[in-house]
Amino acid sequence: MDSAIGSQLQTCKPSNGMLGNPAQNGATILDSNAHPSVVAADATLGRHLARRLVEIGVKDVFSVPGDFNLTLLDHLIAEPGLKNIGCCNELNAGYAADGYARSRGVGACVVTFTVGGLSIINAIAGAYSENLPVICIVGGPNTNDYGTNRILHHTIGLPDFSQELRCFQTVTCYQAVVNNLEDAHEQIDRAISTSLKESKPVYISISCNLPAIPHPTFTREPIPFSLSPRSSNKMGLEAAVEAATTFLNKAVKPVIIGGPKLRVAKACEAFVELADACGYPIGVMPSAKGLVPEHHSRFIGTYWGAVSTSFCAEIVESADAYLFVGPIFNDYSSVGYSLLLKKEKAIVVQPDRVVIANGPAFGCVLMKDFLQALAKKVNRNPTAFENYQRIFIPDGVPTKSDPKEPLRVNIMFQHVQKMLSSSTAVIAETGDSWFNCQKLKLPEGCGYEFQMQYGSIGWSVGATLGYAQSVPDKRVISCIGDGSFQVTAQDVSTMLRCEQKSIIFLINNGGYTIEVEIHDGPYNVIKNWDYTGLVEAIHNGEGNCWTKKVRNEGELIEAIGTATGEKKDCLCFIEVIVHKDDTSKELLEWGSRVCAANSRPPNPQ
Repeated sequence: MDSAIGSQLQTCKPSNGMLGNPAQNGATILDSNAHPSVVAADATLGRHLARRLVEIGVKDVFSVPGDFNLTLLDHLIAEPGLKNIGCCNELNAGYAADGYARSRGVGACVVTFTVGGLSIINAIAGAYSENLPVICIVGGPNTNDYGTNRILHHTIGLPDFSQELRCFQTVTCYQAVVNNLEDAHEQIDRAISTSLKESKPVYISISCNLPAIPHPTFTREPIPFSLSPRSSNKMGLEAAVEAATTFLNKAVKPVIIGGPKLRVAKACEAFVELADACGYPIGVMPSAKGLVPEHHSRFIGTYWGAVSTSFCAEIVESADAYLFVGPIFNDYSSVGYSLLLKKEKAIVVQPDRVVIANGPAFGCVLMKDFLQALAKKVNRNPTAFENYQRIFIPDGVPTKSDPKEPLRVNIMFQHVQKMLSSSTAVIAETGDSWFNCQKLKLPEGCGYEFQMQYGSIGWSVGATLGYAQSVPDKRVISCIGDGSFQVTAQDVSTMLRCEQKSIIFLINNGGYTIEVEIHDGPYNVIKNWDYTGLVEAIHNGEGNCWTKKVRNEGELIEAIGTATGEKKDCLCFIEVIVHKDDTSKELLEWGSRVCAANSRPPNPQ
């Protein structure tokens, strides 16, 4: 039986109840060729696209106007359920759609042909790497220009209009070039449904002269999407569960670790179901923080090799069986390929595949089905968690500082920890904020996002904009380094226009600290800005904004008190001045190992 789009788009995050209207099970698509004699004036491509976006749960589109998309934007903003969020540049619009999709389950952005498309493509590539359904819409050339050998503006000066399309083919799962009305309905619907099914970005180019033209295929209200759910191969599932059960039940001290692909597999609840049943200690890979409940009684922290949460790596790497659910093992998550894991001890569960040690692999087995079935079969074994309890020593507390001495980063994050609740969410920028935010203990319901696979500096500014727009009931706390902020700072302006109430901690340490710890050089030092002055200039007296520059713990405590008290309805920007060499110990260890991995000499040919 078909399932409704509302259930298809359930994410691993706490539900916001904001997804689009559910489709009716078993809905049939009406014959689009049954043309009425009179076509209504609003039966247009632009309106159809707008209604489709609203239906799947998009209430905000992030855009940058250009002459090829202006008419399309007219029709999008005319839709009552859709709001246009104008961004300062295309890159930030893409990052915002990324952040929006993380919370809401799908995001959308609109830019102009080539000059806008190639500008947003870096953000779309990041969304692809993180398995996020983002609908990237581009206003394309006039239909009369195709095949004419004409040269258009906003292009590289060749009469070939396919450059943008070819660039997007590697970072989207489907591409639709809509340059006639006859199949526009089909192309748009297929692109959107593919994005939802694959949980990847798609590219839709719409010729600039088409959005406003009535056409019979758009006369009726769109039939709600009804996506058939994927299902496991029954025999494969049974065989995978039997093999996994035999493997795990022989183990003395097994553990279970959640990975980032829990999100795309929509298997977070199934993961908890298995964790409750098996009794194993529960860890999380760094890029999956926020997907595994940290309030669980057997949560032991982040497994990140040499930079893991205290006592977590010792338990994981000494286990005689480890169940990794949805992992991504790259050079960053493996700390320069230094994890002390053995393949013959591992079960690796991917969204549609299970691999057991060096033995059998089972395809066409969905993660959620596998975890739920395994929970009913596996023996309960708390041995490894009992070992953890024996060796665990509560986290050390940072050395107390004089309230007026220069502020230390570990003191700052001690106070950030106290701000977290079910009504907050954390956005961590690429850099030392990865490591400091990783150590935060998330209360139940507290959101958490960062972009580890792609690791694009500056991502967090746009992502904060998009995430905050999608969850107005949460206060977003963003931790951003000065180097990253310089890349995308402009869209603090858009946050103000949207009356957002986020709290941004700008960590000013004078450079690209994460790069310093991998390989230092003069290129890692940046020009210092007056960051609070910059935000004040962007504010320019319009909207609610409050800024503060802090240099010691006393000033930080006062600033946090103001931001969470009398300025709780403002966008708050707190610039934290710290020493350039003040980093987490985890970054120092991680950086040296990544440096070693990057500098390996070529293998002999």
